[in-house]
Amino acid sequence: MTALALARSWRPKTFSELVGQDHVVKALTHALDQGRLHHAWLFTGTRGVGKTTIARIMAKALNCTGSDGSGKMTSEPCGKCPACMEIDAGRFVDYIEMDAASNRGVDDIAALLEKAAYAPSNGRYKVYMIDEVHMLTNHAFNAMLKTLEEPPEHVKFILATTDPQKIPVTILSRCLQFNLKQMPVPLIVEHLEKVLAAEKVEYEVNALRVLAKAAQGSMRDALSLTDQAIAYAAGKVTEESVRGMLGTLDDAYLIRILDCLIAKDGASLLAVANEMGERSMSFSLALQDLSSLLQKIAAAQVVPESVLEDWPEAGEIRRLAGQLTKEEAQLFYQITITSRPDLSLAPDEQTGFAMTLLRMLAFRPGNGGGGSTAPSPAAPSAPPVNTARPSSAPAARAATPTAKSAPASAPVRAAAPAPAAAFPTPSAAVPAAGNPAEHPDWHALMRQLPVRGLVQQLAHQTELQDWNDSAVGVKATIVTPMPQLASEASVGRLAEALTAHFGKPVKIVIEKGEVEGKTVAKVDAQIHQEKRMNAEQMIAADPFIQQLEKEFGAKVVGGSVKPL
Repeated sequence: MTALALARSWRPKTFSELVGQDHVVKALTHALDQGRLHHAWLFTGTRGVGKTTIARIMAKALNCTGSDGSGKMTSEPCGKCPACMEIDAGRFVDYIEMDAASNRGVDDIAALLEKAAYAPSNGRYKVYMIDEVHMLTNHAFNAMLKTLEEPPEHVKFILATTDPQKIPVTILSRCLQFNLKQMPVPLIVEHLEKVLAAEKVEYEVNALRVLAKAAQGSMRDALSLTDQAIAYAAGKVTEESVRGMLGTLDDAYLIRILDCLIAKDGASLLAVANEMGERSMSFSLALQDLSSLLQKIAAAQVVPESVLEDWPEAGEIRRLAGQLTKEEAQLFYQITITSRPDLSLAPDEQTGFAMTLLRMLAFRPGNGGGGSTAPSPAAPSAPPVNTARPSSAPAARAATPTAKSAPASAPVRAAAPAPAAAFPTPSAAVPAAGNPAEHPDWHALMRQLPVRGLVQQLAHQTELQDWNDSAVGVKATIVTPMPQLASEASVGRLAEALTAHFGKPVKIVIEKGEVEGKTVAKVDAQIHQEKRMNAEQMIAADPFIQQLEKEFGAKVVGGSVKPL
């Protein structure tokens, strides 16, 4: 004979055996003890939290006759009388369980309500349990409204659903509603310890913690996974065997990933991803576990006492909380949770996971856009750009307009064919670094600098206030109305681009305030506004548009015209 599944053999048979639903048990036992019973109850909650189990216990409590056959309705069914034993066996004629998913029509409900008019055969009450009641059609709901509101004295209705939002309010108003809670991980672990001890199965507490986490609040799922783990391990249920069965990630991998991010070691990050791929781990679950770990780290940074001592990774969480900044923890968490849906769009999950790690490395605050700390390849090419300019620049340009000393009217792209230069050669709008008397054309300079992203936004939202050029370097004082863009990393990258452009160190000093002139962003916005107005005028003057407006009363939607 095959063994009964743990989820069935350990199904609670009394209210005292129920786990995690004390608020429901308290209300129902008090109602049974005082004899103040409603005629309809609605139990809501996710799968595996006890909806059907409570319905069966309620049916036993309503129909229990005691071991001597003379007992009355009680909150503690004996489990030995014929009614209790038949309900446990699933053959009590006056307890009817109906699956609304397969009996959802009005005819099914009409047949059920027709039988409800007859007195119970063996029990004290007829108890109708309708599972997944939200699957009923609107006509079926309407058909049961009157009976549900005023049923016969011998009839009790118990409704159960995982989606109460789909139940009409007319049904909800006729029932006492109880919301069953999801099981917390510590409570599931405690119950699994009790079960495995009774089943005489050896286990590791960390293994039960992994099973409880994988159950996602469902006690039935936890027991089913435990059944699977016992079969998989063929003996002692260990953390290693459970993780192998579930394909979940060992916390050691997650900690290695964060250590590599802290060290800015991109090669090691990819090595960890490849190692996980070789072990066929679930990368979606890996991102889920990584986001959970980052949440604990972020909580530890704000509330250190939130780290519990019984966590196996408690020490590592405290260490990482001290090495990561709050901004980094928040950023990594955000990247992790937003990257999970992208795994299905990637060529394969491992590629998507590796790109997520590289994204964390690239966008880490103060990282400079990459995981390598090597100097920029543009730095060696900067001196040739500077030395190519003669000391007497104006005279030399007028006398010998060669390729090395471009004339004032030469465009910036003329210097692009030179393979040695990493950045475009400055135009005449930007003076030579050796001429401190002239300020550069800041607008032209900001447009031609090879910067992107936030650094480009910062460049376009600034205006030059002071330009102090000396033999050792340049000090540029700029003002911006958007200081939130002037992070340390963005200012540093802008200074690096200017240093490469002029061939000498450039130090940037940011001042907050309104600009007197117009920034690049303001000029671009003004140009775009003028183009849009011209486009609207052209549309308004178009004969075909005018004919449509005249004959059909058509109107051009404001703001819908966009310039090409």
